[in-house]
Amino acid sequence: MANGHEAKFIKEIIKDVLNKLDSKYFYVPEHLVGMDRLSRNIFDFVSTATDDVRIVGIHGMPGIGKTTIAEVVFNQLFYGFEGSCFLSNINETSKQVNGLVDLQKQLLHNILKQDASNFDCVDGGKVRIKERLCRKRVLVVADDVAHQEQLNALMGDRRWFGPGSRVIITTRDSDLLRDADKTCQIEELKLDESLQLFSRHAFKDTKPAEDYIELSKKAVGYCGGLPLALKVIGALLYGKEKDRWESEIDDLSRIPNQDIQRKLLISYDALDGELQRAFLDIACFFVGIEKEYVAQVLGARCRRNPEVVLETLRERSLIQFHECIIEDERQLSGRTVAMHDLLRDMGREVVCKESPLHPEARTRIWNKDDAWNVLEQHKGTDKVEGLALDVRASETKSLSAGSFAEMKCLNLLKINGAHLTGSFKLLSKELMWICWHEFPLKYFPSYFTLDNLAVLDMPYSNLKELWKGKKILDKLKILNLSHSQHLIKTPDLHSSSLEKLILEGCSSLVEVHQSIENLTSLVFLNLKGCWSLKTLPESIDNVKSLETLNISGCSQVEKLPERMGDMEFLTELLADGIENEQFLSSIGQLKHCRRLSLCGDSSTPPSSSLISTGVLNWKRWLPASFIEWISVKHLELSNSGLSDRATNCVDFSGLSALEKLTLDGNKFSSLPSGIGFLSELRELSVKGCKYLVSIPDLPSSLKSVFACDCKSLKRVRIPSEPKKRLFIKLDESHSLEEFQGIEDLSNCFWYIRVDDRRHSTSKLLERC
Repeated sequence: MANGHEAKFIKEIIKDVLNKLDSKYFYVPEHLVGMDRLSRNIFDFVSTATDDVRIVGIHGMPGIGKTTIAEVVFNQLFYGFEGSCFLSNINETSKQVNGLVDLQKQLLHNILKQDASNFDCVDGGKVRIKERLCRKRVLVVADDVAHQEQLNALMGDRRWFGPGSRVIITTRDSDLLRDADKTCQIEELKLDESLQLFSRHAFKDTKPAEDYIELSKKAVGYCGGLPLALKVIGALLYGKEKDRWESEIDDLSRIPNQDIQRKLLISYDALDGELQRAFLDIACFFVGIEKEYVAQVLGARCRRNPEVVLETLRERSLIQFHECIIEDERQLSGRTVAMHDLLRDMGREVVCKESPLHPEARTRIWNKDDAWNVLEQHKGTDKVEGLALDVRASETKSLSAGSFAEMKCLNLLKINGAHLTGSFKLLSKELMWICWHEFPLKYFPSYFTLDNLAVLDMPYSNLKELWKGKKILDKLKILNLSHSQHLIKTPDLHSSSLEKLILEGCSSLVEVHQSIENLTSLVFLNLKGCWSLKTLPESIDNVKSLETLNISGCSQVEKLPERMGDMEFLTELLADGIENEQFLSSIGQLKHCRRLSLCGDSSTPPSSSLISTGVLNWKRWLPASFIEWISVKHLELSNSGLSDRATNCVDFSGLSALEKLTLDGNKFSSLPSGIGFLSELRELSVKGCKYLVSIPDLPSSLKSVFACDCKSLKRVRIPSEPKKRLFIKLDESHSLEEFQGIEDLSNCFWYIRVDDRRHSTSKLLERC
């Protein structure tokens, strides 16, 4: 380091180590073209250690790479803050019903890692954000902001966030960045950069093939230095012969330079009919929706494997897959399907051109006004394949079922909040997707034909029962009735295809119908928060395909059915907040379980937490040597009231396959015995264990230790011979005095983070 400046040298080491850590929020290409200098510039500005709240604005035209740069910087920084949140597609999300409120809740969820749903208006959200985040050092990205009211709702004042916080805003409108401390305009790529990015997609290399150089320069010239266009056109030409290149480039040359949408259209035109259909379905209805969900709908609509369809569209750079991270940090919900605004608008324009003046003659209707007018005026035709309407925020919700009488080819239907009058027999028999949030009736009409249905998505309904009697639906893949608070029992359903049954938050549910044994492909059953439920049917053990069972919050469930131990594919049981001793004793039979969560409720006092009735009960239900749980890879016992008396009765070393152990919020002063012998353990979390004094004898297999907010923690012993990368996070553990074994870390990357702005760390530094 120049001038031998030690503090700067240490800072550079920390940056380097952080960048080498595995965890990332977003996938970004390994080799970014033309963005390194700008992303480094932004990173240097926001990573400077100051107590002021810094705001950076990134602006530029659509498709220029604003979001990508924000993702790169976010990946590099998020580990260094008390909390972080990347708010994607703000402009599009805010147009939806309660969209800004949902964004406010996401901001609080992602940073606080807890529920923040006790407000239902933007003003209430503003108050809550300011109250809860004003003392936290956070990193927030606001992506694709288009209006001042969006910023006002999410970050009305920089004082809403604690000292040292950082905010990054991406927008097309530089006027929205007047309060930013630094603004960066992204310019079009230069010719050499354009050629390099184009080549990565057209040739999977950094430069064109020798005999394609001139053609490549021509193609690049027509893309105007716009990264999105370079990727899409490059992917279009990949693997094609010269004559096809010449033909496609000739088409490009006929389009004015400023008309980027028409240039992108060339890539759409090159798709075959099945792929075009899937692309338009996504553009009109499924941007931002979970990939697995979209695949099930597309699978019903096309003859090809939907995973192949989605992957092909991704390879053509027409869609992307984004990881979606759940706020409690315990699981990913999966990947969502993303599409750039320019591509989405291009797809919708294709549909509009089918009939510019008459929406009822188009294949897809997604615009709210168009959909309402077509239905209210009974204009529907057999041209319509998909229609989306959301009237949850409207005063007028009532429509006649007769509005659908002529839509004989309707496959996709979303009518959130609508009240249909008249006979449901008038609806199409070809429906494959029904999304009907806040369904108003107590029963679904039994005569309604659902034979072609792949997804039935009806959360927050008024249903008491889904239907009367028995139904056989052998094309249904997903059934979601979550948060239907009047639902008293699951339907009598026979299906060889159903994979996901979601009943979370059905607080009146008292019966899971015995017919569940006829769901022979069921993989995922979510009964979380069904607190009126007392028993699971004995027939559930016949569902041999079941992999995940979530009964967290089902506090009255007495025990697991006796033969569930024979379910060899049941590898994940989530049973947080169930204190019943008989139930806990019945868990030992699950010999195939890989992930087991038995957390208490962090919002309840310790006297009513999971292990509340003393050490004798603990010994009775938890096996002393864990022999029955030898296959468990992920064990969660957070907020379970575990004290030294309880943990001294067991030996964790029997969990020989364990890779992740979560013991947050417990009452012991030393770690349970045997943890040091867990040779496969990769992650240990003891956050909020306020009585914990020391962390000794950790296994060398560990990659991450999370011990934030451990108020009594004084000593941490570093694992001997640790793995190549070790991350230890100790924020707000302000009694720390000593790291033991730190001198043995010479052969690995290690990062120990102690972020405590209220207490001096001088005593700790003296001993390092």
